Amino acid sequence: MTSNKRVVVIGAGLAGVRLAERLGELGTPALLVGDEEHRPYNRVLLAEVLAGRYAPEVIALPAPAELTRARVTGIDRAARSVRCADGSVIAYDTLVLATGSNPVLPPLRGLFTGTGELPEGVHAFRTMDDCLGLSKAVRPGVRAVVIGGGLLGVSAARALARRGAQVVLAQQSERLMERQLDPGASKLVLRHLKDLGVEVHTECRVRDVRCVGGAVRSVEMADGYALDADLVVLACGVHPRVGLAQEAGLEVRKGVVVDDELRTSDPHIRAIGDCAQHDGTLYGLAAPALEQADVLAEVLAGDGGARYTGTRSLTRLTLNGQTAFDLAAFGETEALPGDDVVQLTDATRGTYRKVVVRDDRVVGGVLVGELGTVGALARAWEGAEPLPADGAPLLHLLTNDGGS
Repeated sequence: MTSNKRVVVIGAGLAGVRLAERLGELGTPALLVGDEEHRPYNRVLLAEVLAGRYAPEVIALPAPAELTRARVTGIDRAARSVRCADGSVIAYDTLVLATGSNPVLPPLRGLFTGTGELPEGVHAFRTMDDCLGLSKAVRPGVRAVVIGGGLLGVSAARALARRGAQVVLAQQSERLMERQLDPGASKLVLRHLKDLGVEVHTECRVRDVRCVGGAVRSVEMADGYALDADLVVLACGVHPRVGLAQEAGLEVRKGVVVDDELRTSDPHIRAIGDCAQHDGTLYGLAAPALEQADVLAEVLAGDGGARYTGTRSLTRLTLNGQTAFDLAAFGETEALPGDDVVQLTDATRGTYRKVVVRDDRVVGGVLVGELGTVGALARAWEGAEPLPADGAPLLHLLTNDGGS
């Protein structure tokens, strides 16, 4: 079904590009508005660019048919138009917010200069410019401190170590990637980083960034311990970019609130990806963003039955190189009282497999190393089908290639 409605998408990340691509296939072309000077790219793979495995052009996304590079500064809902920093105005019939998220900058003393800029040597790690700036600064022997031990921090520390930096990772909580992993899998991530020469400090709060002449020189911990630093990477998480939505008077909680048709409180404005909050959930992951884009493309192209009902997403981390490391986590990785747990560990090979079963259904799992079984386990989890009563097939899923 071809539509004459003008669809404007703000944001040229994974969600925005996917939506524009799918709408084009369905005969409803969209104008994509992005504020980065680079060609749209897959943000998930920035750590591989930093590590030197990929050139920036390798992670480029398919070029949208209509792409305008501009920074949108406001939405006029009454006139159905958006204002850009260069003074231009773009009219829309349907507006889609795919504005993504910004890095969290922790409230550290000395983090900002008098101009509001980060000191020389201190980098966020969210955009291609961040990545290229870090790539230019890193060299063998440089002292780098990564603040944050989540998925992004682990990826950044690993990439910097691969480039020959002396890396220290400072994590405030008691273990690495605590949001995705159980303690057993976290220990294997820790071991992998240590094997690469990364020094890891957990339960460690950074309070101060010390600079000399506008350039970082050290990072001070809450207990007074100081780490020398030529580079500091801020990997403290992200928060949704909702400023435009708030200023336009849309309903915003943590993210822009949307219904099953990805519609905001204004029927002419939709939202997808990191900035969207659906049914109380803010995902901040690639898989839900892509699924939301696919559903919204069908809705806008006239499919009256298309609905987004949520995503059961799997976290996957692959660290390649001389010492490869594969990890997958999904659902609830920590068991509750009464749950059954099937766990297999091979310390020699560094593999770990665990599945949590509740009421004869797989509710979560973690796999580290040799991920051949992840496909079958994820399907069992996504389908939420009862497992056979004898329990043998579950052990079979853990010990055999399940068709991933």
